[in-house]
Amino acid sequence: MRRVSGPSDHVLVVGAGLAGLSAALHLLGAGRRVTVVEREAVPGGRAGRLELGGYRVDTGPTVLTMPELVDEALGAVGESLADRLELAPVEPAYRARFADGSVLDVHADAEAMEAEVRRFAGPAQAEGYRALRAWLTELHEVERDAFIGANFDSPLDLLTPRLAKLAALRGFARLAPSVARFVTDERLQRVFSFQSLYAGVAPRRALAAYAVIAYMDTIAGVHYPRGGMRALPDALASAAVDAGADIRYGTQVAWLERIGERVTAVRTTQGERIPCDAVVLTPDLPVSYRLLGHRPRRPLPVRWAPSAVVLQVGTRRRWPELAHHTLLFGRAWDRTFDELTRTGELMSDPSLLVTRPPEDDQAMVVLAPCPNLRTGPIDWERVGPAYRDELVGVLERRGLTGFDAAVEVERLVTPRDWAAMGLAAGTPFSAAHTFTQTGPFRPRNLVSGVANAVLAGCGTTPGVGVPPVLVSGKLAAQRITGAAGARPPRRAARPSARTPRP
Repeated sequence: MRRVSGPSDHVLVVGAGLAGLSAALHLLGAGRRVTVVEREAVPGGRAGRLELGGYRVDTGPTVLTMPELVDEALGAVGESLADRLELAPVEPAYRARFADGSVLDVHADAEAMEAEVRRFAGPAQAEGYRALRAWLTELHEVERDAFIGANFDSPLDLLTPRLAKLAALRGFARLAPSVARFVTDERLQRVFSFQSLYAGVAPRRALAAYAVIAYMDTIAGVHYPRGGMRALPDALASAAVDAGADIRYGTQVAWLERIGERVTAVRTTQGERIPCDAVVLTPDLPVSYRLLGHRPRRPLPVRWAPSAVVLQVGTRRRWPELAHHTLLFGRAWDRTFDELTRTGELMSDPSLLVTRPPEDDQAMVVLAPCPNLRTGPIDWERVGPAYRDELVGVLERRGLTGFDAAVEVERLVTPRDWAAMGLAAGTPFSAAHTFTQTGPFRPRNLVSGVANAVLAGCGTTPGVGVPPVLVSGKLAAQRITGAAGARPPRRAARPSARTPRP
């Protein structure tokens, strides 16, 4: 594995999102001095929190999967997840409501889910689900360390026995047909393949290897931190400070000072100069490349994932038929993905994700996938309010009667807003996981021509989502420190170290 060259005693991390905080903890555990600069007043990055007229909503991720990755990051400094965060299981993980009126609850427990599939679609589909579950579990086992958790210097790094195993599991086939080998009910196929949209690719085009996202959601289990998802970066930041990190909020980077191929200091918009031996950059790819003054050459330009319109509301009433995550599927499927990824049109028959936080069930977030600004250059300033009304109409027609009248406060976020936050192509989901942007072909976390800078975050390896972003911070730290060494001993849990509860 290639590493940054030269001294690396003091590392400066740009951004206190999940990737930056993960990198900081792993660097601290390896004995580095760490300074983190964050332009906002709080940690979290895209894992944000909004106080909306007395209601509280998560503005980014709405659940936590693979919490062992959080434990690993905290373990780098002798802490544990139990020291810092209180998690509650989300049950069911999803509630799927279909256009024909049928409803399926998705459970992580194998017996409960098999019984639910039997009730929903019959014994043959329940048997198929068992086989699908075994396949998803095998995929995750193969991919976890060799692909998701690995730094790549060349496509030749793929040539390991694990690659043969992944090929034997048909990981290089297409996702939708692979799921259909196990369950023939089209509704079940949707439940176990829609997650590829998070990776920016339609299920019929995505690699079957991306079924591992379905494993994280539907088998490994879904959790929610007490205090909301912002409690996660709060906990990581608190642990980093206790381990010696200097986190400076309200500090925006203006440019990087360089001598030859080395970054020697970070200059802030307040005029401060912070010397460093190495730097970890976590902003979106174009911003990081601009700061470095260097854009790597790629044979093909980066393709960006679809975006999302997000309606955040506080309502006067509750809908008990909603779970924490409720998927409202339209009748259309393949056409929907063509609109999102190819023709650049709004969904003609929308499928929506409605999130109801367990700690405030009158606050809701409605997410509608939409084209990014490159694929569909829509005038969102003009279209946004009308599309909001269209989405509310869809919600009411699909069972949330009286929704519009119940809304007390609301906030609409469109691709135009994502772009104003510095996100390329107006999408919070960064670079799509096409074949040419996967594994060793994804934008690398080392940048040619810069000797001591590393990238982390969803635009680089391994990719999009809370678990991959946490891994990206670890991989960035390894580029500086080398292979992970022995962990420091766990500290005894201390009540005073626990993240304050709101």
